[in-house]
Amino acid sequence: MTVANWSFLTNHGRALLCIGRDPTVRLRDIAANLDITERRAHEIVTDLVGAGYILKSKDGRRNRYEVQAHMPLPEPASRDRAVGDMLKLLGNSRRRSSVRRSPSAERRRSQI
Repeated sequence: MTVANWSFLTNHGRALLCIGRDPTVRLRDIAANLDITERRAHEIVTDLVGAGYILKSKDGRRNRYEVQAHMPLPEPASRDRAVGDMLKLLGNSRRRSSVRRSPSAERRRSQI
């Protein structure tokens, strides 16, 4: 089996996921996560801000981002879906502890 050299998500989508997971993420961390340059990460974030998918504000010396979850996905066939739907689908939630597990799954987890 060979390793795929492609991805289901574009770098724009992957950057949006990074920002959704951590609204104070640094460009260098986005770049490292996506295996791209900081310059390219900056261009992508600028695209996302320009298109209205994220809001950017200063928080001290850092930037803070806010994903606009109500925005429609840019694909014509998916216009009835919002960005927030995609983030939920791809496991963006930072509140993983709030996920309910079955009692048997909890027992298995506590035995580890």
